[in-house]
Amino acid sequence: MLIIGLIVFRIFLPTIVKNYVNKVLANIPGYHGSITDIDIALYRGAYIIKGLNLVNTNGKSGIPLMNFPRNDISVQWKALFSGNVVAEIFLYGPELNYVVEDMTTNGADDDDWTKAITDLIPIDINHFVIEDGKIAYIELAADPKIDLSVRDFDFSADNLRNVIEAERTLPSPFTGSGISVGNGKLTIDGKANLLKQIPDADLNVKLERTNLSAFNDVANSFAKMDFESGDVDAYSEIALADGNLTGYFKVLFEDVKFHSEDDSFLETIWETIGAFFEFILTNRSTKNFAVKAPIQGNIENLSVSTWPTIGSILKNAFIKGLREGIDEEVDYQDALGGEIEDLKDQKDSLKWFQFKKKKEIKEEIEELKEDDDSLKNSSDLEKEEQKEIDKALEEKEMENEKLMKELEKEREKREKELKKQREKLDKNN
Repeated sequence: MLIIGLIVFRIFLPTIVKNYVNKVLANIPGYHGSITDIDIALYRGAYIIKGLNLVNTNGKSGIPLMNFPRNDISVQWKALFSGNVVAEIFLYGPELNYVVEDMTTNGADDDDWTKAITDLIPIDINHFVIEDGKIAYIELAADPKIDLSVRDFDFSADNLRNVIEAERTLPSPFTGSGISVGNGKLTIDGKANLLKQIPDADLNVKLERTNLSAFNDVANSFAKMDFESGDVDAYSEIALADGNLTGYFKVLFEDVKFHSEDDSFLETIWETIGAFFEFILTNRSTKNFAVKAPIQGNIENLSVSTWPTIGSILKNAFIKGLREGIDEEVDYQDALGGEIEDLKDQKDSLKWFQFKKKKEIKEEIEELKEDDDSLKNSSDLEKEEQKEIDKALEEKEMENEKLMKELEKEREKREKELKKQREKLDKNN
C-alpha cells in the first residue's frame, strides 16, 4: 500500500510543484508570472521549469520582463558530499527585456521579483549559468524607437546567497560575454550581491569594435544625427551600493563618417558642424576622438560631471590620447562613500530636537566607515596577493626563458658537433 501511495505521489508531484510555482509567481507585487510545465528528476535532486514568463502588470507594451524557455535547478552533489546543501542553476535561451515605459509605470513595492527567487530556491545558489541569452533595452516612446540588445549572451556567477548580508561584502564573482547591436564584443566581469532589487556590484564593462551606424536610432533620438560608418569602443567601471553609483564611461570613436543622404538642410548643417569638431578634436597619433565622463549619484538621479568630461575631450585631442581598456580606478568602497555623504546630509537636515534620530544616523555612519575600512584593507590585501602572484609568474617566465636559452645553446652546440663529425666522415671517405 505504501509503495502504491509513493507511486501515486510521484505521478502527481510535477503538478503539485507546478501549481506551487505558479502561485509564487502570481503573488509578486506589480508583476504576474507563470510557467507552462515542470519536470522532476528525483535521482539528481532537480526540477526543470519550462516556459517561465514574468510580465509587468502595470506595463502597456505586453513585452515580458522575463521569458525563460528552460531552467534547470538542481542540488550540487559535489558540495553535498562536503556537507553543504546548495543549488546550481542553468538557464537556456533566456530573454530579459527592460522596457522603459513599463518600468516607469510600475507600482510594485519593495517586495520585488527577487523575492520569488528566494521562495522558489530557499537554499544558497553555488553556481549560476546563462547560455545563449538575450538582454534588451527598449524605449518605445522614442522617435525612432530605441531597441538595444545583446545576443548570444553567456554568463556565469558563483556563490549567490539567498540571505541578507550582515556585512557589506560582494560574495558573487561573475563573468559574461555576448554580441551587441553592431556586432560589438561585450565582456563583463566583477563581483556582486545579485539577489537584491538593486544589486550591489563592482563591475567592469567592455564593448569593442562596434559598428557605429547600428546606434543611429539612439543618435537620431538624442543628438539628431546619424552615421554612415565608423567603429566605437566603450569601457566602463561602475561601483554600486544600495542604489548609490559611482564610476565612469569612456568612449573612443574611429573612422567616423556622417550620413547626409535624405537629411534636411538644417540636419546637414548640424552634422557638418559635428564632423568639423570631430576632425579638430581627433588625436593625431591614435586617430581616435574620445571622451571620458565621470558619473555619480543615486541610480534614479545620476549626474555627469560636465567640466571633467569636456576636459577629457581636449586632453585626448591635444595632450595625451585616452587608452583603450579599463583604467582600474573605481572600487566598491567608492560607492559606499556616497552613501555616507547622503547620511551626513540627512543628519544635517534634522531639527535640533531630533536627538534620537541624529544618534541613529551617526551610529549608521560609523558602521559604514568601519565596513569601508574593512573593505579597503581586504582590497589592499587582494592587490598585494595579486602582486605576489604576478611576481611569481614573472620569475617563472624568466626561468623558462633562461631554460629555453640554455636549451637553444645546447642544440647549437650539438649541431656543431654533428657537423664536424659529418665533415670528418666525408674527409675519410
